[in-house]
Amino acid sequence: MKALIETIVMPLVEHPEDVVVTIKEEENKIVYHLQVHPDDVGKVIGKNGRIAKAIRTIVYAAKNNENKRIYLDIM
Repeated sequence: MKALIETIVMPLVEHPEDVVVTIKEEENKIVYHLQVHPDDVGKVIGKNGRIAKAIRTIVYAAKNNENKRIYLDIM
């Protein structure tokens, strides 16, 4: 899942070397924290959050059949 998030986000940003995805796994959920360069935050979020919503939709659709919920936080 981490590779999927990086594959989606890196072409969108001007500083792909600053894209960092960290994983925090809890009992009933998995949280992916996406950090990008401050200049690229607007490109990842998009107008009215459309790009962020699309990224989240893809990530949620690609989840495994585990009983854990998946969340994507954009820092």
